Amino acid sequence: MALKNATIAIVDDDPDVLTAVRLLLKTEVKQVLTEKNPENLLSLLKENQVDLLFLDMNFKSKVNTGNEGLFWLQKVRKLYPGLPVVMITAYADIDLAVNSLKLGAQDFMVKPWQNQKLLETVKSNYQKNSQDRAPFDGPAGIIGQSPAMKDVFRKIEKIAPTDANILILGENGTGKDLIARTIHDQSLRRTHPYVKVDVGALTESLFESELFGHKKGAFTDAREDRQGRFQAANKGTLFLDEIGNITLAQQSRLLTALQNRYITPLGTNDKVHVDIRLICATNLPLSSLADESRFRRDLIYRINTVEITIPPLRERGEDIERIAEHYARLYAQKYGKPTLDFSREARKKLSKYSYPGNVRELQYAIERAIIMTENEAIEAEDILFSPIEHVEEPLAARDKAVNLSQVEKNAILNAISKHEGNISKAAKELGITRAALYRRISKYDI
Repeated sequence: MALKNATIAIVDDDPDVLTAVRLLLKTEVKQVLTEKNPENLLSLLKENQVDLLFLDMNFKSKVNTGNEGLFWLQKVRKLYPGLPVVMITAYADIDLAVNSLKLGAQDFMVKPWQNQKLLETVKSNYQKNSQDRAPFDGPAGIIGQSPAMKDVFRKIEKIAPTDANILILGENGTGKDLIARTIHDQSLRRTHPYVKVDVGALTESLFESELFGHKKGAFTDAREDRQGRFQAANKGTLFLDEIGNITLAQQSRLLTALQNRYITPLGTNDKVHVDIRLICATNLPLSSLADESRFRRDLIYRINTVEITIPPLRERGEDIERIAEHYARLYAQKYGKPTLDFSREARKKLSKYSYPGNVRELQYAIERAIIMTENEAIEAEDILFSPIEHVEEPLAARDKAVNLSQVEKNAILNAISKHEGNISKAAKELGITRAALYRRISKYDI
């Protein structure tokens, strides 16, 4: 971070010191906040996003024990544990210096000081804090310093400049869309379109029209020509999300387009050549896709030149606090609130949770905390995780559901086996549509 973006605060009861610091730093930093009364310190921090605090150790003219400064230091460390504090005093007392550092001060300065020394202190402590707490560690602002995410970043760096087709694997809420967009933004196609399609949500009737386009009159509601997503992404990147949820028939049509590098819009025999880089994503494990009864193996090879697995948040312990801090800043700005830090108890709660909803669940928890909190920092009780991820059924109902599920799964297995993997015949025997059968196959991991 450049020092020009920094907001520096200084709290000292000597107005001459405040004036001198303000004049010295006003051309070096974004903003200098000064305050004579330490009683106003917490309000100043609540109303402003301060990057570095200078705090005097003595605020009573006849009492120079340093206890006043140490008292306010402890208050700041409790409410804003991430804020670097430099203590200042007129007395070069090594005991006070040691005490303040033990209580969490980042540095210590003796006044009167030389201007150059003060500038060096500001620069070194601000830059150190920026490096230690930088939320944007990966490419394109992706937050992550955990080993698992560093491995993802290395892969992105290697494959983004190529035209290789990529398959992104990961649980819901892990950020597969963000990774796909990042790959495009770092590719040689970045000046061309990036087009996303949630193919898992497309019905049989809409699949071809959405991807390949149609001519006016091709079907009942085709009132005008429409360009498909393949054409829209020409010379750019096409991102097909939830690829694991499409039917075998849809897979066949997709495979034909990828092999031939042209598409045929509905209602015409005209071939339209397309030049795309393909990225796909799914929350299914690769082992499930390898089952030919649910996914064509030749399509897997076509879409999976390189695979990237995004780790779940529970395996990214080092990143959780940084992500939470990022969303705290984001939502404080969105809702016009001061940027709040997390208390020690709140950070402990964040680090111990398992995050079944991954980054998305953490994001919504922080948004709610910012909206609802009335504290001077985000406390543990402000952080409530989504009950959606923790629905518990009564024991009897669970047992019944398990039994019914097993009956249905067995019926599906028998039908598929009876018809030697012919999904259409199996669905007909079961009295459901092929799409419904594929959903159940996915549900039971058949």
